[in-house]
Amino acid sequence: MSVVEEPIWLTQDALRQLQDELDAIVGDSAADDQSLARAVELRSIIRRAQVGARPDDGIVEPGMRVTVEFAADGSQDTFLLGSRALLGADGDVAVYSPESPLGQAIAGLLPGDRFEYRAPSGATVAGAIVSAVPHA
Repeated sequence: MSVVEEPIWLTQDALRQLQDELDAIVGDSAADDQSLARAVELRSIIRRAQVGARPDDGIVEPGMRVTVEFAADGSQDTFLLGSRALLGADGDVAVYSPESPLGQAIAGLLPGDRFEYRAPSGATVAGAIVSAVPHA
C-alpha cells in the first residue's frame, strides 16, 4: 500500500529559503545528527512543494489563512494553518499546525461551519469558521 503525500503550497521565496538551508547543511562536513535530520525533513518538503497560489476553494486546509470566531466571547483569530518553516520572510503571522487540537478540529470545514475541540488545558473550545483564503 502506498502513501499519497499531499502537496505543500509555498511561495517562491519560501522554497528558495528552504533550498538554501538544505544546501548549507549538505555543504557542512561537520553537520550533526540534528542537522542531518533537518536535511531529510527539508528534502521531503521540497519534493512535495507546489509553488504558486493555492486554490481559493474556501476549504480549511494547510496553506490557508483562516479566521475563526470563538463562541465563548465572540473574539476572532486569524492564522495560517500549516508550518512556520513554510512562511518564508512572513514571520509575523500566527501559525497553527494541522496536527494541533484546533487544526484537527477545523480541517476540511468551510466558512459558516462550527467546530469544537478539547484544548490542552482540558477546556472545551467551540467556534465557527469565518473565512479561509490562500496565504499570499
